[in-house]
Amino acid sequence: MARVLSLDTSFLIDVERERPTGDGPAHRFLRGAPEAELALSAVALGELAEGFGDEDHPVLVALRQGHRILPVDEGVALAYATIARALRAGGRLIGANDLWIAATSLHHGLPLVTADVEHFRRVDGLQVVSYR
Repeated sequence: MARVLSLDTSFLIDVERERPTGDGPAHRFLRGAPEAELALSAVALGELAEGFGDEDHPVLVALRQGHRILPVDEGVALAYATIARALRAGGRLIGANDLWIAATSLHHGLPLVTADVEHFRRVDGLQVVSYR
């Protein structure tokens, strides 16, 4: 069975930036994990889609068709609450969208591929993978 990886918005942005040459840290990571199944939080999709003028842009359509989109559901919402409470209590809170992305990955037991490694390592139990 292929390993499933959750993608942070930073990774998705770098893939898009690197598209003209097909080279860079995100593309090298993908070449090194050819069997991986790629998934992303609906929140990461929303963050990326914000940068496009049209939700039917070919890049967004391909992303939605080619990857598993993980919804925000009851389990993710409860994981969000737990993470936010712990980070706030420790004075280490991260942004709301990143909390949702972390909660989605944690709830599904998936490692999160990101450039913001130190940022997401604040979340207890979340496996964080750097691609840079």
